[in-house]
Order: sequence, then structure tokens, then C-alpha cells
Amino acid sequence: MTGAAARTRDFLVVDPERDLDVLRGLASAVRVQILKLLHGEGPLNVNDIAARLALPQSTVSSNVQTLEDCGLIRCETLKARKGSQKICHAAHEEVLVVFKDEITPIASDVIEVSMPLGLYTGFDVSAPCGLCSTDGIVGLLDVPNSFLDPDRMKAALIWFTRGYVEYQFPNNSRLTNTAVSAVEFILELSSEVPGTSADWPSDITLSVNGKDAATWTSPGDFGDKRGVYTPDWWKLKGSQYGKLKTFRISDEGTFVDGLRISDTTLADLEIAEHHSIRLRIGVKPDARHPGGINIFGRGFGNYDQDIVMRLYARA
Repeated sequence: MTGAAARTRDFLVVDPERDLDVLRGLASAVRVQILKLLHGEGPLNVNDIAARLALPQSTVSSNVQTLEDCGLIRCETLKARKGSQKICHAAHEEVLVVFKDEITPIASDVIEVSMPLGLYTGFDVSAPCGLCSTDGIVGLLDVPNSFLDPDRMKAALIWFTRGYVEYQFPNNSRLTNTAVSAVEFILELSSEVPGTSADWPSDITLSVNGKDAATWTSPGDFGDKRGVYTPDWWKLKGSQYGKLKTFRISDEGTFVDGLRISDTTLADLEIAEHHSIRLRIGVKPDARHPGGINIFGRGFGNYDQDIVMRLYARA
């Protein structure tokens, strides 16, 4: 990429005089459709994009190359059953065209912590349940005590029917004496059923510092295709990927992917009073849809990330 386009987190800041390649990349209805598709569904290969947009594979390939050349998407080549496949990822959540003589990066007002999946500090789960790393199963399947196995530190996928796992994040806003305006948790989730079923709803609840913040109903347990990062050894009939969900708690309430779903506010969490921030993820005993849970970490599913917490500084 050329010119003064500056990357800051999920933003791409564009100088319209110098970054003409980016503007040309956006100046196509087909390429905009591809970007919207990748934002909505996550990483896809070229054939999947062509099928969803009902376009010739050759058309998609040429436009994907243009988007990759200007930095609007990133691509990786992975082994497939026959040869290889090109997986496309959206590179930025937003593109900002700034009409200024000088462009400076957006000041970071976010404190981010990435928590490995296996570093939970507490759990209470019921079978069917299990853990695995990118190399294999951890402990024994359907034995809750396997969640105590020291190799749990390597976990990249956790599943259980009911119960919870709890994580303790450091409250770094206290170290920097930063007032917080919102907290976000970003993680990849799905329901859990023996085998898989796209129609298997499950009420997944997130609690923060002992307060129920949000319950999101996962539509199903997805196994129609291998997850982008799911290891080859993992059986295709098992859970392959989930939905990347963003839970945000602010002064206005709790939001899931921008939709307000509960009255729990930042004040209810009393973040400034605690040295740590406790996140509990689970399926409650009285859930209307007790369809289990899969939590995907780095090396599994469609998003190569752990559980991410973001603290936003108050202006």
C-alpha cells in the first residue's frame, strides 16, 4: 500500500490525494459486495464468495486481487482436499477518507487484553463436555474433571452442555488511572449438540463482576464446512466454527453487535472498584434454550483470536 494511509486498530485512514489505489479499490459495486459479505459472514474462499454473490469465479478472483493489492482485504493460501484454497479476510472495519493537509493516526483510547481460552480461573460444567488444543483432545471426553488437566492451558476449543467457565482479566485502567466509558468482550461462540445442527438454539449468558450482562441466543452448532483455522485432525462432523460476537456494556446499557439487549450498565459492574474484571460465560440451568456452548480460541474456528476484552477511556 502506498501513500499516507495509516492503520490504527480496525480503521484505515485514507488521504484521497495520495491513496488513490484504495479509492479505486472501493470504486466497484462488485468489490463493495465482496467487502460487505466478508464483514457479515467472516473469512471465505473465492469459490464461496462466487457462489454467494452468484458471480463467475473469474470475476471474483480478479476483484479479490484488486482488493488485496490495495490492502482492503488480506488473503492466505491453505491446503484443501484438492490443491489449495485462497481464504479472504476483511482487513478493516471502517475506512475513513480524511480531507486534511496532514493525517495523523487516531489516538488510541482503548486498553486491550487478549485472554487465552484455557486460562479460566473457575468452572462448573456438565457433560457432554470437553477441551482440545490444536494438537488433540485434552484429558478425557465428557469428564468435567478434565477441565482441571494442566494441559488445559493449551485449549483452543471448549464445549459443555450447561454451566460456565470464568476468566479473570486484569483491570489495567486502574494502573493507568483511566476512567472507563465502556467495556467490550469479543469472542467466537456457537451452540453445542452431539454432531452438529445449524438449527439448535442455545441461550448463552455473559456475566461481568457477578452481574448478568447479556444473553445471546446462538442459532446453532455449525459443521457444514471446516472452520478456516480448525485443524485437519478435527473430525468434520464436529463443531467447526461459531459467530464472532461483540458484547459492549456502557452507560446506556448492554449491546450485542450494536443492538441494545439489556439494562445492565457500566455503573452496575463497578469496574473502578475492582483490581480485576471477572467474565463468566455459560448456559444457565433455567435457560429457555439450553443448547450448550462452544467457545473457540486461537487456532480453531473462523477467527484466529482468543477472548478479547477492550476498555474504552472516557473522554
